[in-house]
Amino acid sequence: MKTLSHPIRALAIAGLIATVGGHALAQDVVGNVDNARKKVAMCIGCHGIPGYQASFPEVHKVPMISGQNAKYIAAALTGYRQGDRRHPTMRGIAASLTDQDIADLAVYYEASGKGAPAPAAKPAPAASPEVQALLTKGACMSCHGEGLNKPIDGGYPKLAGQHADYLFVALKSYQVEHNASIGRGNAIMGTQARMFTHAELKQLANYIATLPGDLRTVPQSRFR
Repeated sequence: MKTLSHPIRALAIAGLIATVGGHALAQDVVGNVDNARKKVAMCIGCHGIPGYQASFPEVHKVPMISGQNAKYIAAALTGYRQGDRRHPTMRGIAASLTDQDIADLAVYYEASGKGAPAPAAKPAPAASPEVQALLTKGACMSCHGEGLNKPIDGGYPKLAGQHADYLFVALKSYQVEHNASIGRGNAIMGTQARMFTHAELKQLANYIATLPGDLRTVPQSRFR
């Protein structure tokens, strides 16, 4: 694992403090899984359909969020609500959510799928020298942890096994500035993503998608 240089480490610490502080309002509220069952109708239309694709800002599979860290989900939804994450659909949804709604949905999706049979275990594929160099350059495991599936803090997402096309779109979004409809404001990821070309980000996304992880789409039997 690469040790962060002093400037990047300082930026990461400052960014984490800013992120946690900025999203503390939703995260201070205790979520309730049972209450969330009445609130997920707006989520399952996309996140509850395996292989479902979005078309903005380009065609890609919507992310798997079942099994994701609740703290990260709460931070992401709060970011959409505040406009730090710029995506018209998600901002429109998040704008309708209270802090309690966000907390409930976050714990719901963290727990979602945990009772289902686990997929067959598979070893993590070895990264090519080129991809390993990119992982080292970005110090990816310094935040997202072993196998990119054990973040050092719940405010960071699990990445392993996430859809490659979504990861590519998400990584590119951190490079975007001065666009009202696209982009994500995050000091840590903005600095990291701008170190790479789009071709390199795609290489990273394609590799991360092959890693075994906890993320999944839990099919819904009906819309609620």
